[in-house]
Parts: sequence; structure tokens; C-alpha cells
Amino acid sequence: MNSRVVLRRQVHDFITALAPVPRRKLWVGIKGLPQGSGDVIQLEGKLSPYFRLRVDKIRVVFEEKTVAGERVLVCFFADYRSTVYKTLSQLIANNLLGELLN
Repeated sequence: MNSRVVLRRQVHDFITALAPVPRRKLWVGIKGLPQGSGDVIQLEGKLSPYFRLRVDKIRVVFEEKTVAGERVLVCFFADYRSTVYKTLSQLIANNLLGELLN
């Protein structure tokens, strides 16, 4: 099955704001997602429908979809480990996560 990665605005903006070395590492990690490489796990609790990619101290949260027989990995949120899960939990509690997914 073919796979592709889609970056939502927040992820793109986060990556472009990084210094060159972490930005390159993060791009390598994201580009490896379709091949199944990288430190990826499924999240737990209220975040269980989503997965995370770990690259050093940065986490990229994504969901996996199938669209017209193609596997699509939608990266919708990226931040440092210290804030990513707390922020996502708050977005879910306030029903705002849908804005990141679209």
C-alpha cells in the first residue's frame, strides 16, 4: 500500500522555527514515517487514536488514515516533550482538536 505524509500548518510552522540541526533531524524522522522507521508508538488514554514520533526532545503527533486505498499519515501537532501531551489533552477537553486536524 502506498503511503504519504501530510503536514498540518502547526507542524510546518513549528519545524521552520527550529534551528538547522534539530530541523534536519525532524525532517529525516518525518520522511521515514511511511517506511515505518523511527521511534513511533500509539498514545494512550484520550489520545489513543493517535501516534507519536519521537525525535530527541521533540514529539510529532499524527493520525493514520486510509484514503482511496492510500495510507495517509496526517501530522497535526508538534512540540517539545515537556508541553505536547498537556497541550493536546487541553485541546481535547475544550473540543478544539478538530481545528488542528483540518
